[in-house]
Amino acid sequence: MARETLKSRLGFILLSAGCAIGVGNVWKFPYVVGQSGGGAFVLIYILFLIILGLPVMTMEFAIGRASQRCPVKAYQALEKKGQKWHIHGGFALAGCYLLMMFYTTVTGWMLHYFYLNASGKFVGLDSTAVSGQFDEMLGQPGIMTMWMAIVVVTCIAVCIIGLQKGLEKVTKVMMIALLVIMLALAVNSVFMDGAKEGLSFYLVPNLERMKQVGIINVIVSAMNQAFFTLSLGIGAMAIFGSYIDKTHSLLGESVRVVVLDTFVAITAGLIIFPACFTYNVDQAAGPSLIFVTLPNIFANMPLGRLWGSLFFLFMSFAALSTVLAVFENIISCGMELFGWSRKKSGFINLVLILVLSLPCVLGFNLLSGVNILGGGIMDFEDFLVSNILLPLGSLVYLL
Repeated sequence: MARETLKSRLGFILLSAGCAIGVGNVWKFPYVVGQSGGGAFVLIYILFLIILGLPVMTMEFAIGRASQRCPVKAYQALEKKGQKWHIHGGFALAGCYLLMMFYTTVTGWMLHYFYLNASGKFVGLDSTAVSGQFDEMLGQPGIMTMWMAIVVVTCIAVCIIGLQKGLEKVTKVMMIALLVIMLALAVNSVFMDGAKEGLSFYLVPNLERMKQVGIINVIVSAMNQAFFTLSLGIGAMAIFGSYIDKTHSLLGESVRVVVLDTFVAITAGLIIFPACFTYNVDQAAGPSLIFVTLPNIFANMPLGRLWGSLFFLFMSFAALSTVLAVFENIISCGMELFGWSRKKSGFINLVLILVLSLPCVLGFNLLSGVNILGGGIMDFEDFLVSNILLPLGSLVYLL
């Protein structure tokens, strides 16, 4: 059977960028920039993107294109007899499953909050009630499971439809909509009363703030952010390299993906900081920023229901684009390893990922007493992916 290919260069760029762009671009990057010296941190971050991110991404694309195989099979096709590089292929696939074990839950949170905003559930609530919505959601395994299942079923269905008619077509629409919504949110924010102070805190180089954090800490933080923002090391990019021909310049395409990812990350700060300074709230990071701080701002903002809905639609698209890309990787591995059809691989992985995602969902309620290495189930899964599989996988690609 002839290998499927992507229909257009734009489809390849948006699929790859969609894999890289995720919730970390919004709930981590702006906060780290603001706390670590503003524009000075951004310059160091861009430097590490150039010397670390681009080479690894180009190598992932190259392995995929040269082998014309899924990441697990790619090493077997390229390595010399007796070499053991193919072992990393198994770890890469395990990393994809591990990532989806908690990322599907987080994506479900985004959809739930889009529903809450669009349906006006926050209208008339005080700050305590708005903040309490997040804890209320975490305490309801039924609600959490429902949204997680919607994410898994929808994304698997898109992948089953096919590479061009399903994944590429849907991702194009979603990514273009994401960029348009993001720009609208940024324009709204930069015209707020506190925009000048917020943007100054965010982007103007501040050496005093760098010294407070520690120059070495800032450099390490910038390196880590550049390392992890592009979803490198688990073969998620390699699969798209296998879907393009040799007329594409892999370095050039990598540059475009990195530019898009960085644009989204920086623009997220243009949305967040003016709003935080206008409404005089502390800048936070992680879930507390997305599900507590920002909903409170939207609840007090003119047309807050509209802007809140658009923001969580933007976040949903950012998360879904990553889920779709990783699901394609997983499904393609099933097709090549076991000879399954796209539909059969999709249905088998649908059941598998639903089951594997349940511990993360239940870790916030029924299994909240489970403690692994000082954290909950989601913290442990995130640690394995972010601190072990991604950096070690990237090192393998460099070697």
